[in-house]
Amino acid sequence: MATSTRPQAVATDQVVFLLDVDNTLLDNDRLRDELMQHIEREFGAGSGDSYQQILEQLRVELGYVDYLGALQRFRLAHMDDARVLLMSAFFIDYPFADLIYPGALDAVAHLRQWGRTVILSDGDVVFQPRKVQRSGLWQAVDGRVLIYVHKEDMLDAVARKYPARHYVMVDDKLSLLTAMKHSWGQRLTTVFPRQGHYAHDPAIIAAYPAADISVEHFADLVTHDFSALAAAA
Repeated sequence: MATSTRPQAVATDQVVFLLDVDNTLLDNDRLRDELMQHIEREFGAGSGDSYQQILEQLRVELGYVDYLGALQRFRLAHMDDARVLLMSAFFIDYPFADLIYPGALDAVAHLRQWGRTVILSDGDVVFQPRKVQRSGLWQAVDGRVLIYVHKEDMLDAVARKYPARHYVMVDDKLSLLTAMKHSWGQRLTTVFPRQGHYAHDPAIIAAYPAADISVEHFADLVTHDFSALAAAA
């Protein structure tokens, strides 16, 4: 008996909430600060600045923050120092759950009243998934995790994976919210939690239009009612 090779149909949701990770659900600025302090303790004054320069160079080259790639380049200047090998423990064993913003998981659960929650993040293929898994965020969205290099360029893929009549994007970067709004228009509601260094940079704030919704903290969404949005969708 022949079997069908047609792909299984995916149900269309009324609303899908797309949630960023770094400085939206998880305090990535704190992670970076602790990493720099760790490097300074291990390798001496100025070593943190050297790693930071490599990290920023890679961010420009790749479009996302690549901690492990930066460590590989940092190693080239410390090839005879065995302490570099021990840096892996910082990344692999870090207690990422401690970085979740207070009340963030309650807010994620609150959003599920009106639609599916999906993590949509930029990042590498090893460290970023590890961070999402070990923090508990993977479980909080029932494994609905998408990680790209430039997520704003992957909206067609997002829509195929999680089709919906309307999307809500929560992200601390106004530049990304603006790019997604340009692509999806009224199909998208943008939410800007003012958390992290990008969200408090006056130059960035002045350079982009305001989001549809702004909150001081992601956790503040626990009191937000999306009923009207869901009904309109």
